[in-house]
Amino acid sequence: MGKCLSCCSDSGTTEISQRSSPTGVTSSGQQASTQTIVLPLQLETKISNSEMFTNGTSKTASATDKQRMFPYPRIPPMHHSKGDARKAVSKDISETRINALFEMYKDPDEDAILSEGVEKLCLDLNVQPDEFKVLVLAWKFDTETMCKFTRSEFVNGCKRLHADSIQGIRDKFPEMLREVRDPEVFKDLYRWTFRFGLDTEMAQRSLLIDMAVSLWRLVFLQNEPCILKRWLSFLEKHPHIRGIPKDTWNMFLNFTEAVSDDLSCYDDTEAWPSLFDDFVEFENDQTNQNVSTAQDTMMGSLQ
Repeated sequence: MGKCLSCCSDSGTTEISQRSSPTGVTSSGQQASTQTIVLPLQLETKISNSEMFTNGTSKTASATDKQRMFPYPRIPPMHHSKGDARKAVSKDISETRINALFEMYKDPDEDAILSEGVEKLCLDLNVQPDEFKVLVLAWKFDTETMCKFTRSEFVNGCKRLHADSIQGIRDKFPEMLREVRDPEVFKDLYRWTFRFGLDTEMAQRSLLIDMAVSLWRLVFLQNEPCILKRWLSFLEKHPHIRGIPKDTWNMFLNFTEAVSDDLSCYDDTEAWPSLFDDFVEFENDQTNQNVSTAQDTMMGSLQ
């Protein structure tokens, strides 16, 4: 495409028309007009790269002449692949598709996905209901009750995940698992888990010990503390411990980060729950008994 008149009406273009007849005289001997000549881009290129003629003799265009004729550098053409175009278009999430997905698992008598629907949903997602992934998914949906997704929880959760299909939710699992590896994010998941395990219909304020043990095993599946097994064993060996209050649940995470494997750095003067004191004392007694047993065995072998 040729240049517009406004782009060519400068002195540089006038010089082009004059240099096309350097003597200022046309072939008929009349004065050459200085009217601007609009040159197509292809013709400009030929003039710049070929020899210019004067009075029947050729003269090569100087670098200065070329610079005057083409003061601006050429801009290379832009190439766009179809793949780039597809990447540039973001996928729109359809609330209609999310509601249709919810209807596939909804209980016929209640506007919620209940135990049977949750099992079917997990089956389609290729996960087990007691997997860590399902706990993280329920946390992402900000679920209030175990084995139940209300419509608002499901729809808003899918929107947060930016997914409106089974495959879309399934594809988000690796991203969710990476996210909860962050200590601050995991702390939010951990504290939410206590609320998740409560029976809201019974107005529970503490987790039943069996539920607490199960949830501790589940929530720490990705990063198990070194004292977890001994802690759970302690709870199971003391049947008089029937429930875990919220403060004890929340502080156990701090407890796992503060004490070493041998519990030697535990400070009983700090404001730990009394259950932690009992656990450390129990563990120390077990250690002393093991040492005494080992010594008795050694002495018996020497006699």
